Amino acid sequence: MPLSKKVTAEFLGTFWLVFGGCGSAVLAAAFPGLGIAFVGVALAFGLTVLTMAYAIGHISGCHLNPAVSIGLLTGKRFPVSDLLPYVIAQVAGAIGAAAVLFVIANGKAGFDLSGGFASNGYGAHSPGGYSLVACLVTEVVLTFMFLIIILGATDRRAPQGFAPVAIGLGLTLIHLIGIPVTNLSVNPARSTGPALFVGGWALQQLWLFWLAPIVGAALAGATYNAVWAEQGTQAVAAAAPR
Repeated sequence: MPLSKKVTAEFLGTFWLVFGGCGSAVLAAAFPGLGIAFVGVALAFGLTVLTMAYAIGHISGCHLNPAVSIGLLTGKRFPVSDLLPYVIAQVAGAIGAAAVLFVIANGKAGFDLSGGFASNGYGAHSPGGYSLVACLVTEVVLTFMFLIIILGATDRRAPQGFAPVAIGLGLTLIHLIGIPVTNLSVNPARSTGPALFVGGWALQQLWLFWLAPIVGAALAGATYNAVWAEQGTQAVAAAAPR
């Protein structure tokens, strides 16, 4: 598959993840009387990955996340030559989704970016008021576990055809844990899109939501490869969900 087709798929898939996940938070979570709340937002993020895994998993591997690409790289499932194009496409897709979401949200009287626009934050900008250290640990641990799910579900020894379900439900679960703490990132691209529109504090705190997911993902990839990888299968390969 040509790299150009892969990165186009990553752009579209990341657009869908941010538009669907952050869109549910911005437009539907607090809708008077009918809001979907944390559970609905968590499910929305999981559904975006589940649907895109079936739609583009066979094209690009459906990473949708720079941390996932880095985790698959350290797990020897992804070539280093494709990393930068993937990350650029993912960030561009997230920014595009945030732009479309901003146009829609701004169409309602009283819309105000000070509400956060689904940005991630710590301290005063954590939904539950959690500290920097608590937010850092949350993002590292949940990204680590998310990558373990991805690496295990896409292992050729795993049951075939169910990886998108496991990954989508995994993302839902970690959102249920992490939304009260940081609004949950585990995805630097997802964090970057909304932060660019909010500016100020969101951009000042964005470093955490690049650093922590990358650390967690890299540790997961290295751990899975060292502990559970099948002997003789260390060659770099794409990790398309099956």
